[in-house]
Amino acid sequence: MPELPEMEIVARRLAPALSGEKIESVLAPGINAVKTFDPPLQALDQGQFTGVRRRGKVLLFDVESAALGPLTLLVHLMSAGRMQLLDKRASMRDRTSRLLIRLPEGRELRVREFGTRQAAWVKLLRPEDVESEDSLATLGPEAWPDPPEFSTLLDAPRPLHNLLRDQRVIAGIGRTWADEILHAALLSPFKRGNDLSPEEASVLRDATIAELGRVLQVYEEKVQLPLPEKFPKPVRVHAEQGKPCPRCETVLEGVFYEDYVMTYCPECQTEGKVLKDRRLSRLLK
Repeated sequence: MPELPEMEIVARRLAPALSGEKIESVLAPGINAVKTFDPPLQALDQGQFTGVRRRGKVLLFDVESAALGPLTLLVHLMSAGRMQLLDKRASMRDRTSRLLIRLPEGRELRVREFGTRQAAWVKLLRPEDVESEDSLATLGPEAWPDPPEFSTLLDAPRPLHNLLRDQRVIAGIGRTWADEILHAALLSPFKRGNDLSPEEASVLRDATIAELGRVLQVYEEKVQLPLPEKFPKPVRVHAEQGKPCPRCETVLEGVFYEDYVMTYCPECQTEGKVLKDRRLSRLLK
């Protein structure tokens, strides 16, 4: 799933490329992806991009509509979506296309989605409705670059891995970077948030800033236009179960859920305890 670092670099790359760019027309082959009807998507036709920004995992495209004035297009790629700026336009028969924003000279800003779930969505809003829109209004503070103190933010009787991925608690982190952050902080993914000492909370906050910043630095060097379908993943532990821990060389272990795996180091994070299957787990701290 695209997370904060991926969406941040997408916004950074698209903002200068799209600013001032005219929109010729907008098409929605994946009509189910469009979650609003007023204003209509066609209000973007003949408009002009004025900016691109990010909030959590959501991209916001600001547009000056020829018909309605300022509008904002929200795009959430969910788990399998991709945003690409391409020099060639897609066919309406392209089964991966969800939204096609056609630009001059045959170029196109395209939302694509792979797989069968079709969960990616777009919403077109007036400026006064953006902050109150549920997908934004319910977001917690940004995980990067300057989140609030974790001792208060994560003070809940829930596992840290769950808390870090809860967008209502803190915005932008998903499964991949939660694994990396907790490994960097030497904390068990099953430790409860309200069991963190002040020192542990401070270490976790610092690890969050450092890890997300590290990933962004890699993306700054490696991710350019046209945006790739797959981003490089500078992971150390996520999905690396069975390999040696890069810190202590203990074999990394995984907790397998229905559609994903959570990876951790028993030596660095769980005091040598190995958790093979969540159904058999008694490891809560």
